[in-house]
Amino acid sequence: MFKVSCVSLSCAVDCDKFGTLFARVSHLLAFLIPLCAFGAPVPSGKSQLTIDVDGTAIEIHAYKPERYAGRGLLITLHGVGRNAPGYRDHAIPIADRHGFLVIAPFFDSRRFPTWRYQHGGIVRPTKSADGSVLHVEAEALWTGRVLLKIVDAVRTLEGTADAPYYMLGHSGGAQALSRVAGVMSTGAQRIVITNAGTYLWPTRGMRFPDGFGGLPPQWSNDDGIRRYLAQPLTLLLGTADVRQDADLSTRASAMAQGANRYERGLNAYKTAQAAALARGWPFNWKLVEVPDVGHSAARMFRSEQAAGALTP
Repeated sequence: MFKVSCVSLSCAVDCDKFGTLFARVSHLLAFLIPLCAFGAPVPSGKSQLTIDVDGTAIEIHAYKPERYAGRGLLITLHGVGRNAPGYRDHAIPIADRHGFLVIAPFFDSRRFPTWRYQHGGIVRPTKSADGSVLHVEAEALWTGRVLLKIVDAVRTLEGTADAPYYMLGHSGGAQALSRVAGVMSTGAQRIVITNAGTYLWPTRGMRFPDGFGGLPPQWSNDDGIRRYLAQPLTLLLGTADVRQDADLSTRASAMAQGANRYERGLNAYKTAQAAALARGWPFNWKLVEVPDVGHSAARMFRSEQAAGALTP
């Protein structure tokens, strides 16, 4: 179940011609008074919504093109900086080009620390002596399930139960989508993983969150890995994303994927492609490179390659 409240962010801009004081008052009221009641569509332009998913309030930053015609939703996931409004804004050129309604959820670090955001909320950390047992969370609590409930809520608001949707994550958000895609079907038309720091490797020889090792058989057996390789994933990589910054994981299993984000993305794609080819399994991943761009969501999302990466 979910509940929704929504405020528009455009009133102050629209009202400037009536005077600075009125504009400031209107801007304040925009945040104090919900301008779209439960059940009303998301307003055009930029807006902020709160969606209550099973008792968890999720702040949503949205953008709807003026001539939105229900062509689909673009779920955009922020990085470790947790800048959801910025990621909404980065995705506006893609939304305007494709006619998408952008939905950028904010996953705060208190309720969604690394294990629940970047690692998908699939395995809760434990303090067991040897760490040999992975304590898998109930599937209903996975972050991927939260994303699907957000999609359902927005579809309900828009009155478009069958609207297609796409997922686009950068950095930490890209890591989240890698794990989500590895253990569950999302129904997304395309999942774009951009400049991820680590990936879910298609092998049981690497322990979760960097591989399928330690997960229950229903997610880590051959059928589970085959489903992962058949997912509609696009790895969108900036060729200049080669710096080892403070946010790049240096744990042994992460370093085994490569020395930097660009190298890890290339290796993830090649490894997945080789695994599918060796077993004769379907392989629906794509590799798209953005020349001379580093670890920048703004530049990646503005690229021509990003706009094309969302196509099936």
